[in-house]
Amino acid sequence: MSLIQSIRRDIKAALDRDPAANSAVSVILTYPGFQARQLHRLAYTLHRAGVPFLPGLIGYCNRFLTGIEIHPGATIGEGLFIDHGMGVVIGETAVIGDDCHLTQGVTLGGTSTRHEKRHPTLRDNVFVGVGAKIIGAVTIGEHARIGAGSVVVTSVPEYATVVGVPGRVIAYHDPGNETTVRLPDPEWDRIEDISQRLEALRDQVAALEAELAEHGRAAAAAAHRRTTAN
Repeated sequence: MSLIQSIRRDIKAALDRDPAANSAVSVILTYPGFQARQLHRLAYTLHRAGVPFLPGLIGYCNRFLTGIEIHPGATIGEGLFIDHGMGVVIGETAVIGDDCHLTQGVTLGGTSTRHEKRHPTLRDNVFVGVGAKIIGAVTIGEHARIGAGSVVVTSVPEYATVVGVPGRVIAYHDPGNETTVRLPDPEWDRIEDISQRLEALRDQVAALEAELAEHGRAAAAAAHRRTTAN
């Protein structure tokens, strides 16, 4: 794929995934995620060519201009859409596949100081929600969804939905027919059980209060009759 075709695919990604995007011109001029991606192209090319200092300077300017920090060494596939993008951080050895979707505040971070693969790999069509943190040399499978605010430190299978801190798989989905299979969640089931028990207790208390009120009215009526008879 030529450079022009690749840039066009970036524009199309924004137009397809953001209802607010109404033209290619608006994407080019006003979308920091698109702009950050193009600056990273230049920094990455220079980094791979072994040019010193300049790739890092471009990365620094990229962060200053767009609020998005992408290390020049990060490998990014086609059709990446960074939605809004403020606070996104993509580390040096991160690998992002085709047609991925990142939102603001996402971190693809590392846990090691060694010169090795220490950042995440995102396969194709991965969605990462607002503020999610994916840490370490883990792999996120194709079509996986990472929920907002999640912290992921282990690999995620394809088509999985992950939420929580630490992140855990709660469902598998099939984009082909929009079906979702939810997995058992003992903690959530326990919360639901407690909630149902509390609701039952509220009903019992309300019934007892109503019964006591009725007894009170009956006792007051009986006392009134005795007083009248006397």
